[in-house]
Amino acid sequence: MDGFAGILGQAFGLIASGDPTLLGIVALSLQVTVTAVVLSCVIGLPLGAAVGAFRFPGRGVISIVLNALMGLPPVVVGLVVYLMLSASGPFGVLGLLYTPAAMIIAQTVLVTPIIAALTRQVVQDLDSEYREQFASLGVSPLHRIGALLWDGRFGLLTVALAGFGRAVAEVGAVMIVGGNINHVTRVMTTTIALETSKGNLQLALALGVVLLMLAFAVNAAVMAVRGVAERAAYA
Repeated sequence: MDGFAGILGQAFGLIASGDPTLLGIVALSLQVTVTAVVLSCVIGLPLGAAVGAFRFPGRGVISIVLNALMGLPPVVVGLVVYLMLSASGPFGVLGLLYTPAAMIIAQTVLVTPIIAALTRQVVQDLDSEYREQFASLGVSPLHRIGALLWDGRFGLLTVALAGFGRAVAEVGAVMIVGGNINHVTRVMTTTIALETSKGNLQLALALGVVLLMLAFAVNAAVMAVRGVAERAAYA
């Protein structure tokens, strides 16, 4: 117990002192994750909105596929992205393997189905409420999607936060395509795995604490967004 208490104290000491190594790892993790989530929202929000708002042949199949892809195994995604970006792959000429860009691509592939599937559900619920009103006003498809996205903005912000929580905790895919290179592609999750195996538990635990703090922050943000949405609904 004393050993654990000592390691925990050293971990909090690293956080409190602003250890440069720890801050660099956290900064890279946030850079990769935020970029991936933004890209996932750019792709997933309109895709999910289109599937949720319109009726067309194959819509049910697309919905099933999106829901199924929410459970993509990270190591499989990492392997596929690795093969695509390797020297023998179709995008090997870009030289993206073992760079933060490769990690962003892997996280985007993982998070986009989550964003799209959850957006579909939010938009579908709103569309069933406003469908007749849109029809009577002759709203164009583009304006219709825009109106639904705006009306569901609080729910969609929660969707984006859920995507962030999924991405920031990812380890398998980013380890494969990033290579866990020190000061280049070493993020919080991969560093925790590496430092634990090396016995450097202080840094590993410090990063674990930061990850937990981020998880609490994301959940607090989700609760706050829901509170604002409920107040707006009853205003």
